[in-house]
Amino acid sequence: MNTYKSTRHAKFLINYHFIWIPKYRKDFLKDPEVKKTVEDTIKELSKAYKFDILALEIMPDHIHLFISALPRYSPSQLINVIKGATGRKIGQKFPQYKQKGSVWTRAYFVATAGNVSSETIKKYIEAQWKKVEEDG
Repeated sequence: MNTYKSTRHAKFLINYHFIWIPKYRKDFLKDPEVKKTVEDTIKELSKAYKFDILALEIMPDHIHLFISALPRYSPSQLINVIKGATGRKIGQKFPQYKQKGSVWTRAYFVATAGNVSSETIKKYIEAQWKKVEEDG
């Protein structure tokens, strides 16, 4: 889960926690068929965009998605792809849930997470000059 990944030019660990909601906070996500459609679509996207699904929780009126992603995609690119694809599938299969042209609100929450805290990274960076001076 919190292991570093590599591409030809980078070593990285980028985890995003996304939360988003349906328009007007409708609770149609409790419908098992809608829930399965969302899960299946996100799994397909994970293969196409090469992100790992670390956790996915579909609540009646919002979704939590925790992924480990490649550095080539920004959080806004990822959430736009995910919300766009899941919204299209829901709109096609369940048109009754489409509200004023779309399924989701434009808003979302995103936070990053790794295996060390921001404070640990700050201390590590600050300690670099001390290490240089000691070696120096």
